[in-house]
Amino acid sequence: MMLMVSVQNLPEAHEAMKGGADIIDVKNLQEALVGSANPGVFKAVREAVPAEIHASLTLGVVPVQAGTVAMAAWAAGRMNATSVKVGFRVAEYDKAVEVLLASQEALADTETKLIGSLFADNVLYDGGLDPHLMPQLARDGKCDGWLIDTLTKDGRNLFDFVPEPELKEMVLEGKGDGMSTALSGHLKMSDLDELARVNPDIVGVRGAVCAKGEREEGVYWESVAEFKRQVDLRKSGEVDVLDGAVATNGTATNGASDWTVIDGTGKTCAGILAALEGHIGVAPNSYVEVIIPDVLNTYDVIVWAERGSHEVLTQRRDENGSLRMLIKP
Repeated sequence: MMLMVSVQNLPEAHEAMKGGADIIDVKNLQEALVGSANPGVFKAVREAVPAEIHASLTLGVVPVQAGTVAMAAWAAGRMNATSVKVGFRVAEYDKAVEVLLASQEALADTETKLIGSLFADNVLYDGGLDPHLMPQLARDGKCDGWLIDTLTKDGRNLFDFVPEPELKEMVLEGKGDGMSTALSGHLKMSDLDELARVNPDIVGVRGAVCAKGEREEGVYWESVAEFKRQVDLRKSGEVDVLDGAVATNGTATNGASDWTVIDGTGKTCAGILAALEGHIGVAPNSYVEVIIPDVLNTYDVIVWAERGSHEVLTQRRDENGSLRMLIKP
């Protein structure tokens, strides 16, 4: 899981970077229902953020007007945003798809990724677009990834609206589509075990990494660093959230007539699953050994194997902490 920290200005961006955030997400919390930052604010943050750190732009809850939103997405692309998030609260499904398709077209000659977004608490609004439609909406809208967030400010968070098992199913579906998956919505340190079991590619926070835990106090680098440390402890398996479901050693199987190695180092979980699907599609009788640098992604590969009726023969830990899994299709 990568850590995304929401910031409102350049000083907060510096705090997030100092704390080790993987993604600096610029938004405007002063506008109703979350709005987009002023172009000058994003430009300053984009120029300050090194290339190896993502700088994303949130458009917030967008109007269901394809041309208007496409123009905003176009501007995000021209400012070299790593990604731009387009969120829907109350909208007809087909209209939301139309907005996303127009936005993707506007980004065609840029490297900016389109992230579709729904809110878990859309169920509170008359005509709210069901958050469970997120994977399908992202596919139909030709997104590069998706985010499920919340708008409610009454103390409830993501898991109060969509339980862990349902989020896990959606995240696995998104990864199977080859998309990046992100979860946010008033998440706290106490939610990390649940988040780790769901294992989105990205977890987004703000209040949890602000001074005194208050969103209005501003991002504080030491809080970011501690949240990042706790995420990494779960990724490495030092904090076990899977009740031992992932083995740490094993014995290699001999005698395989055809054996392919897929190195997942540097890949997202979606990338690893896509590589596995691609290999099995062309060599269905070949053993495949996959190298997985993240314990949480290992669990997702196990679930993928079980669903595809593939047999996990062995698991063993390398000296660098990566796990090697031998799979028989």
